[in-house]
Parts: sequence; structure tokens; C-alpha cells
Amino acid sequence: MFDVLVYLYENYWRPDACPEPKQLSRKLSAVGFEPEEIQDALRWLDGLADSAEACTDSPVKGSMRIYLAQEQDVLGEESIGFLTFLESAGVLSSAMREMVIDRAMAVGAGPMDLEDLKIIVLMVFWSLGEEPDALVLDELFVASEDRLIH
Repeated sequence: MFDVLVYLYENYWRPDACPEPKQLSRKLSAVGFEPEEIQDALRWLDGLADSAEACTDSPVKGSMRIYLAQEQDVLGEESIGFLTFLESAGVLSSAMREMVIDRAMAVGAGPMDLEDLKIIVLMVFWSLGEEPDALVLDELFVASEDRLIH
């Protein structure tokens, strides 16, 4: 599923630039994606669209996000740390963080690989029609084994 999401991010500037689901499904199939992978990605994108519509950012100053046990199990310590880093750096708003958590929970199995979480973060920006700045994009695309600092 994540390969399909990356393909969509790389080939369509915004969600509204994507063709209708049936045509998109055919295009993805023609590119070589498996039908089950395509359906999983399209279902996940529907949930992302719903989440984007509900996105209202009204942060409460000084508030802290407490993760439920199920969220901790699915996200894992490394992903929660990364989300905290992005939010504290001012890159990810609290509403966007909640979208990321919602979409990660929709994937289900955990602990989530950090590279998969990065794709979800990228897709949240994409769904809102926002482009992260260049440094954030670099961080989202750097493979963990290529990092100099952990």
C-alpha cells in the first residue's frame, strides 16, 4: 500500500489532480500494482480525505498529547518520538498530528516502521495541499540507515 501512496505523491500534485477512483485504479494496475494493494491504498485515501475535511487546527497552548495504549502499540516509540519532534519544531500542527495518528491507526499493525510513518506524514501534507519546506522533505525522504545522527 505504501508504494502506491508514494507513487501518487510523486505523480499528482494534489489529491484533486488524481483521476476518479475507477480510472485511478486502472492506471495503478497498468503501472504494475497488485489489485489488493490498490484497493487498500484507495480505502486508506478515502479515510485521509475524511480526516482532511474534519481538520480544524485550534491548538490549546501548553497542552500535551497523551497516547492511548493501543496508539502506542501501533505507532511504537520511535514513531511517537518523531511526531513529537515534528510538532515541537513547528512543522506539524496538532490537527495534522491527529490526522497522522488516525491514518497510522487505520494501517493497524505495529509497531509502525518509521519510514512508513514518514510516508503518512507526507500524505497528510499532500491531502491538505501543503508542501513541507525543503529541510522537512529531506528528513521525510532520508532512509534511516543513511542518517549520521540517530
